[in-house]
Amino acid sequence: MTTPPKATPREWWGLAVIALPCLVYAMDLTVLNLAVPALSRALAPSASQLLWIIDIYGFLVAGFLITMGTLGDRMGRRRLLLIGAAFFAAASVLAAFARTPAELIVLRALLGIAGATLAPSTLSLIRNMFHEETQRQFAIGVWIAAFSVGSAIGPLVGGWLLEHFWWGSVFLPAVPVMVLLLVLGPRLLPEYRDENAGRVDAASVLLSLAAVLGTIYAIKAMAEAGPSAARLALLVAGLAVGWVFVRRQRVISYPLLELRLFAIPTFRTAIVAYALSCLAMFGVYIFIAQYLQMVLMLTPLQAGWATVPWAGGFVFGSMVLAPKMAARYGPGPVLVWGLAAAAVGMLLMVAADGPWALWVLVAGMVVVSLGMAPVFAVGTELIITSAPPERAGAASSIAETASEFSGALGIALFGSAGTLIYRHQLGGAGLADVPAQAQSTLGGALEATNRMLPDAARALVSAAQAAFTDALQFTALVSSVLVLLASVLAARMLRRPS
Repeated sequence: MTTPPKATPREWWGLAVIALPCLVYAMDLTVLNLAVPALSRALAPSASQLLWIIDIYGFLVAGFLITMGTLGDRMGRRRLLLIGAAFFAAASVLAAFARTPAELIVLRALLGIAGATLAPSTLSLIRNMFHEETQRQFAIGVWIAAFSVGSAIGPLVGGWLLEHFWWGSVFLPAVPVMVLLLVLGPRLLPEYRDENAGRVDAASVLLSLAAVLGTIYAIKAMAEAGPSAARLALLVAGLAVGWVFVRRQRVISYPLLELRLFAIPTFRTAIVAYALSCLAMFGVYIFIAQYLQMVLMLTPLQAGWATVPWAGGFVFGSMVLAPKMAARYGPGPVLVWGLAAAAVGMLLMVAADGPWALWVLVAGMVVVSLGMAPVFAVGTELIITSAPPERAGAASSIAETASEFSGALGIALFGSAGTLIYRHQLGGAGLADVPAQAQSTLGGALEATNRMLPDAARALVSAAQAAFTDALQFTALVSSVLVLLASVLAARMLRRPS
């Protein structure tokens, strides 16, 4: 049996270049949230415009992932990555100096389309650059760590920029990173394309966009404002278009979604573990951010620092734990026991209350990250290596789309359940004349206290914070059960003969 070639210094420098745009991609998902107050004062967007400014980036990233993964396989992964980087840099500069809400919405949409080229292109390039298993696992760990670090430093970098510059400055850190990629990418990154690729099916592109955007928009809208006939109809329509899309992939010669990949047991298992993990993590994380700032009363910058250990756990777990554990025990056990460890970490979050709440919560987050990081690293490697090399881009895009879908679903389901628990617990607190604003969200309750007498305000804050803590504990408990279920399913699926 031929020994796979080891990576040279060129590949390792190329990996460093690949990691930088992944970091920026993750930063752009979170950094704008901090700029909302300053942005609102400068551009005066309507409530609807503000929602589109925040959400359109993630929507179009999700909508174009499948298309960009297949397009990279056809036209060249490095070429698509460099085109996306150029557009990302240009759109970032223009967004920083946007003069109207409509301009900013359009530019955020362009950033989303450009951002969709980054994850599948970079991951599939890793598949071609690192052929030796241990080195490839480490490289994937670096790739995952880049996203984790970007998510963690986004609020920190954004907070510092907003203290010293105008709201648009949060877009500018992406520019030098993308310029560096454009300069070094052609020298350090190999080109790879499927020489036998067919033409990208335009109808499939439109169907995939309609299905993903319609479904995710409906899910997020229900998470924010609750179900309605229109939102349910949009969800059903999105799922119906998705069904038509899948049916079309079965009959065309060069599909956007390679359904044959799902017949591979390791691919199928990794996708299921990936999706359930993201569903649980996104669902509980939306409560953690609010809990830190509105129950523990940390500033945004302090809350950002409190999440740094979470990101550190992902970095250590992806780059150190995952390769060592996979080499010693094999990918299957790492997947199963990593999920079980993450379930324990989420269970620890259930105890986050009282004077030690912050430390218990941070400890739970660290355990979750140390468990999840090997799952994502090993699972990602299973996904891209179980696919044929020429369809690595398509396989990468499936993994990223699964995470976007399940993340949106987690926010919707857990957000709705948490809101119901919050309202029920607040309603049973025995307070007289609770303002309608306070019954919707904890933020509304804190805002309502500005118009109340001191004693009534203190009582409302105490009851609302206790109700929100109950909601956090419930979502952490359900997330723990869900991730444990993913562990059991992974164990059963891996034992099943192909």
